[in-house]
Amino acid sequence: MTFLASVSDGLQSLQPLMAWWSPADKLIEEFIYDYPLFMAYIWMFGAIIFYLRCEWRQSRELPSINPEVPVSILIPCYNEGDNVRETIAVLERQHYKNIEIIAVNDGSTDNTLDILYELAEKYSNVRVVNLATNQGKAMGLRTATLLANSEILICIDGDALLSPDAIGWMVKHFVECPHVGAVTGNPRIRNRSTLLGRIQVGEFSAIVGMIKRAQRSYGKVFTVSGVIAAFRKSALHDVGYWSNDMITEDIDISWKLQLAGWTVHFEPNALCWVLMPETINGLWKQRVRWSQGGSEVLLRYFSSMFRWSARGMWPLYIECLISVCWGFLIFLHLLFIPVELLTDSTYQLLYDLSPSWTSMLLSITCLLQFAVSLRIDSRYEHETGIGRYYYWMVWYPIVYWLMNVGTIVVGTIRAVKKKRGQRAVWVTVDRGLRDK
Repeated sequence: MTFLASVSDGLQSLQPLMAWWSPADKLIEEFIYDYPLFMAYIWMFGAIIFYLRCEWRQSRELPSINPEVPVSILIPCYNEGDNVRETIAVLERQHYKNIEIIAVNDGSTDNTLDILYELAEKYSNVRVVNLATNQGKAMGLRTATLLANSEILICIDGDALLSPDAIGWMVKHFVECPHVGAVTGNPRIRNRSTLLGRIQVGEFSAIVGMIKRAQRSYGKVFTVSGVIAAFRKSALHDVGYWSNDMITEDIDISWKLQLAGWTVHFEPNALCWVLMPETINGLWKQRVRWSQGGSEVLLRYFSSMFRWSARGMWPLYIECLISVCWGFLIFLHLLFIPVELLTDSTYQLLYDLSPSWTSMLLSITCLLQFAVSLRIDSRYEHETGIGRYYYWMVWYPIVYWLMNVGTIVVGTIRAVKKKRGQRAVWVTVDRGLRDK
């Protein structure tokens, strides 16, 4: 009886808290459902605008470009012994021939450096830079940029495989528009043998590709793709190159360029095949890093948002800030579920957990978003038949949305705790499994 009495007293003590929480909980639930619903239609609408403007009637044949324009391809490498040989071999088969390749070994602990020296002997246009210790991707890119002979730089990862016309499509933007400071390519997933790999095929279309199309329609791009991006060397010099203390150098450089007045374009024809994590642990580490990078940008450029010249970045900043709040509110909502289990009646709890028109609308919208994005991207993957991955998208909310809550919370806390000026160095990443 004493135990039951103490439990009863404990529940009674929670009543004032629940009296405050109940109305707040309703508002939070509305926001949790309405925010992704609203943004899904914003992204779909913007992506359709981009498609009608730039892709619908555009030929897949590369427009004529002066082949005399030189291009430097920068490849920062850390423990890429299993991948870099194939990456450079594919570059040598590019239709655009006026290229030099600068591969930077950034303190690798495997045989990456030996392979790079071997490739430099085999290909006359390959140069190797060796950094004795791990300096981080930003430093590797900065070093390669200073040694590059070209004004146009294309930066790829050591596991990336460029499509034959990718370089030409990206160069076109710099030639046609002198205000373009960067062009982000269209990364595609190479490894599709597991559930996580197949889900990421749809994610890179419905989330990554669709958002970049929408953002470009609305004027500004949150970030270039770190695995495939091109830059104007003079634009990089203008903003001081990449920051060594930002964990996601691709997000940071995108903001630095656009805040300085440069334009960032998206080129869907610049395909780049990449390896992605196919384990929960690898995926978690990657998404925490992405989340931390976004939060670091929010902190770094908060004061810059008060400048009138930065008004074009306000929507991106606000949307990113709201998405962080959304993740924390879901986390807060989940924390109160045990309390609701102890205080709500069984009938009320079952009613709250039952499907409603909002959850059904959210599910239908999610499937519609994937359908629209896969339809747009199908023109770039005739051989693989990207539409067949639509079935696997039903697992996306379960696999990713709950993970996103955790990565937002952890990544944001790490960004707040991180000391400014602390060097961001390479870490070993999960490259997944390759299809044979």
